[in-house]
Amino acid sequence: METMQYLVIQGHTSEFPEPITLEKGTPLTVGERYEGTEGWENWVFCESPGQKGGWVPSQIIEIITDNAARAREDYTARELNVREGELLLGKKMLNGWVWCEKSGGSDSGWVPLENLQEVQR
Repeated sequence: METMQYLVIQGHTSEFPEPITLEKGTPLTVGERYEGTEGWENWVFCESPGQKGGWVPSQIIEIITDNAARAREDYTARELNVREGELLLGKKMLNGWVWCEKSGGSDSGWVPLENLQEVQR
């Protein structure tokens, strides 16, 4: 995905102060798949030694057995707290969420796509 500019049309505040953070190859215990009305497909709840569990995109998980896997790439579930009217740079889109940076690159994290409106340059 090329970098896109977005306007925040609805604020977002993370409910997860300790997001799961993985390095490529991190062993994972795979749990439930996310099911909700938002249309956020392909998210799996995973646990990793030494940290709280969190939601991980299934695209970055290499399944080894029914409930064992490893991370295919580095990943963090950190969400970005944003307010309506802010401008963000979107770097990556996965399963209804966009990895965004605030202007100046001061802060970054995931924001629900439904909270954003693409700004035409």
